Amino acid sequence: MIPNRDTIMREITPLTQSDCFTLFSRVKSDFDFPLHIHEEFELNFIQNAKGARRVIGDHMDLIDEWELVLVGSNLQHGWFTHHCTSKEIKEVTIQFHKDLLDEKMLRRNQLSFIRVMLEKSARGILFSAETTHQLAPRILNLNKKHGFDSVLELFSILHDLSTSRNMRILTDASFNNIEHFTYNSRRIEKALEFMNTNFDKAVSLADTARLVNMSEVAFSRFFKTRTGINFIDSLIEIRLGHATRMLIDTTQSIGEIAYRCGFNNMSNFNRVFKKKKQCTPKEFRENYNAAGAGTRVFI
Repeated sequence: MIPNRDTIMREITPLTQSDCFTLFSRVKSDFDFPLHIHEEFELNFIQNAKGARRVIGDHMDLIDEWELVLVGSNLQHGWFTHHCTSKEIKEVTIQFHKDLLDEKMLRRNQLSFIRVMLEKSARGILFSAETTHQLAPRILNLNKKHGFDSVLELFSILHDLSTSRNMRILTDASFNNIEHFTYNSRRIEKALEFMNTNFDKAVSLADTARLVNMSEVAFSRFFKTRTGINFIDSLIEIRLGHATRMLIDTTQSIGEIAYRCGFNNMSNFNRVFKKKKQCTPKEFRENYNAAGAGTRVFI
């Protein structure tokens, strides 16, 4: 299967601003998720999938038995079954916010290697077989740690990756989807913080523009330029992220979840959810609960 680059899905992850990272571990028989992008950084470990195809930006290649790749924010990526015949593919996906470590902290000497690695991940990084085998046990056992210990372990894994040898940059330097992983704007940070805090209420463009001392027209243009997505779509993605999290974590009714995530009616919630997630909220919950081979944890 060769993915159609004209149909790249924007994934809305259930990682909220209150989380540090999420880890999804599963055993499966094929790769069935389409080519996609998302705001979060992603560290993806794959075992027993020789012959599958990796697509990162404009890069395409077959993978070996073991695979460890770091994908930067908003870089299109996906893995596809292709020639893989294994029916027991092990995959561990770790996703974390692009601002988990802020820019000022990353400028400290002790974090300089991580900073450089995160910058390089805008083009995708494939780690060497030696590094992958060395860190695999820690990645596979990360979900057994809890709370602060798991955050420290993730930072330690990132540090060891950042100082490893023979990492390979995957996407060509001229690939036009590459962007810096920070917005580098206090106004954007303030606006996003306001949207994330008040997603369950009526959040208007006018109120957000006023908060950052800009006119609506200027702020709308500024927001789209800096984030690559317009204000309304960004607010919808924040709300849907919380909704998917509640569909996973709670037994609340879909109507209650819609209301608590800022959607004013069920038909609008169902329509927007299906457009963005390619399934209804009910189907999403049923499909997630049916995936017994996988476990997701939020830290």
